[in-house]
Amino acid sequence: MGSRQQSQRYQDIRRVTVVGSVIDIVLSLLKLIFGYIANSQALIADGIHSLSDLATNAMVMVATRQGDKAPDDEHPYGHARFETVATVALGIVLALVGIFIGLSAYERIRHIEELAQPGVWALVVAILSVLSKEWVFYITLKVAKKYDSTLLKANAWHARSDSFSSIIVIIGIAGAMLGYPAFDAYAAIGVALMIVKIGGELIYGSLRELVDSAVDEEKIKQISDLILTIDGVCGFHQLRTRSMGGKTFIDVHIQVEPTVSVSEGHYIAEDVRLRLQRDIDSVGDALVHTDIESEDDIHQHLRLHSRREIVGGLLDLWSAQGINDGIGKFTLHYLPSGTRVIVVVHLSNFASIEAAKAQIAVMEAEAEKVVGCDELRVHLCAR
Repeated sequence: MGSRQQSQRYQDIRRVTVVGSVIDIVLSLLKLIFGYIANSQALIADGIHSLSDLATNAMVMVATRQGDKAPDDEHPYGHARFETVATVALGIVLALVGIFIGLSAYERIRHIEELAQPGVWALVVAILSVLSKEWVFYITLKVAKKYDSTLLKANAWHARSDSFSSIIVIIGIAGAMLGYPAFDAYAAIGVALMIVKIGGELIYGSLRELVDSAVDEEKIKQISDLILTIDGVCGFHQLRTRSMGGKTFIDVHIQVEPTVSVSEGHYIAEDVRLRLQRDIDSVGDALVHTDIESEDDIHQHLRLHSRREIVGGLLDLWSAQGINDGIGKFTLHYLPSGTRVIVVVHLSNFASIEAAKAQIAVMEAEAEKVVGCDELRVHLCAR
């Protein structure tokens, strides 16, 4: 993600969070003031709940600012995990809010006879709170989906938890005004369980991200299908995925034909990396390693001989036979059948093409004596 896009991301998140914070301040004051005037303990408690949103908004601002920073020497993979840690904290806050609402409801059930009948203004303020917090929820969730920000999604649901609690207040106030004070308490317990569930899911998802759990099977299939469509890829293995700050990071070993050049293998790997980033929105980066076509040949290759052993053995043998003319570049291919050696012989070093062919015949015959050279191919080059 470029610095310009990162800056726009932070600005958009900052804008929607500031709007939510201003609304939280206004709602908190209205709930506390009219809760006192209208004799509604539930509305006062809801006002305190709204104040908690200000703390989480501040957490979102700080974490997003930190997470938006570019990689540096201390954090070479970026700072996106700051958002993940903050999401865990926000999930804990949501769960605690849900527990608090549930316990408060239980206490109201135990002491229903002590509840005072609230006034109509408490109902008006609670309805205003629901409408405004639902609007904040939708605009926050829209930005969260745009940038795939788990933290902002969590904050959107925190805003909705305030809306839920206001719905509880409406039910409680309306029920109390109609002579059914228990409505408030029973509805509160149901919504409290919902809020605790949301908080638990946020904590669980973020902890999975912190321990580098793989992405879901649907995303893995999407990645796998795309890799196999790319020209030059014969297969792949060791596909590993993890999430960081709403982005997917991929490590994969692609398999190519064993005789492709290093530069072509690199080209294919870069094509895979760029296609993954371009065609799958959530992919932040991909590390692509190039292997030969068959994974079963990995252990076979560990028993093969190195370039220095093979080329050195051939040159020593040929030199002992007086063969030194025109020997140029060596290319080695480590194949399932063994090591194929390709050597270029320059025709310009010979008096005639017949002399060059005679030397090549001796080179091929002598090469069988070199351990590790399973196949020799000599290419005669005019220059």
